[in-house]
Amino acid sequence: MKKFYLSCLLLASLFMNAQTEIDGIMMSKGNFCFGTIYQHSSWDKYWEGTFKRKNLNFGTVSTKSLALMGNYGVSDKLNIIFSLPYVATKASAGTMGGVKGLQDISFTVKYMPFEKTIGKSTYSLYAIGGLSAPISDYPADYLPLSIGLKSKTASLRLMGDYQRGRFFTTLSGAYVKRANVTIDRNSYYTTEIHYTNEVDMPNAISINYRIGYRSSRLIAEAVLDNWVTQSGGFDITTNNMPFLSNTMNALKIGVNTKYTLKKVPALSIIGGCNFVTKGRNVGQSNTFYGGLFYVVNLKKTVQEDEK
Repeated sequence: MKKFYLSCLLLASLFMNAQTEIDGIMMSKGNFCFGTIYQHSSWDKYWEGTFKRKNLNFGTVSTKSLALMGNYGVSDKLNIIFSLPYVATKASAGTMGGVKGLQDISFTVKYMPFEKTIGKSTYSLYAIGGLSAPISDYPADYLPLSIGLKSKTASLRLMGDYQRGRFFTTLSGAYVKRANVTIDRNSYYTTEIHYTNEVDMPNAISINYRIGYRSSRLIAEAVLDNWVTQSGGFDITTNNMPFLSNTMNALKIGVNTKYTLKKVPALSIIGGCNFVTKGRNVGQSNTFYGGLFYVVNLKKTVQEDEK
């Protein structure tokens, strides 16, 4: 078994959804890792379809979030993960005010059915299922300043991890099913007029690749992440507002790090950044984050209480 089970998971984000589950680390049985992560993202250029432009009516659009996150080890091969972010948006120009509030709560089940060590190399396979739902009545039809798309989602991800010594590489792919969203108007226009308040949301595919260094105290990795909307989306029309069922594609590169304190081995500091290098109907955002996480052995705590 891998020797990193006691470590908290590395965190990254995409469209304000915490991606805690997409690394090759499992929480050991009876351990609970919890903490908070602060994130700041901003952009002043965006893609209108495939055309990159500025919109002086918005200036710089920024998003701040503070998320409560946790991961519990049901067993060494089965983890349950949750995330709940509080999000605030702001534009530096124009008349549209920002929005703030609780966004979407998410639950993820991460299962490792296979792990085998051959020589100095360890191979692992994972199946990861997730659900998310809005937890507050925020306005979805208010892009680019909405705090979310307000769509209930279900995802299934398959992931493989290879480690040799302290070098590792991880590749995963997910299909994201998104439920329709109800908005506060009786008609809207995409490529045609729709006389309804229900918006048909396109599904998406997420591909994530990471490579780097992994030890019991330090993890440092480079990340390539690609989010691709499936059929059903459409482009922002010239000089128009974005809409929640737009095609939203984003190719991101980034760096994630985690350091576990030597004197307090239950405490970890995480940090990182990512940048959108190519997109469609999304902002060319720069994102930075940092957080603290602590591991509690609940099994040990229960045994001590029984004594």
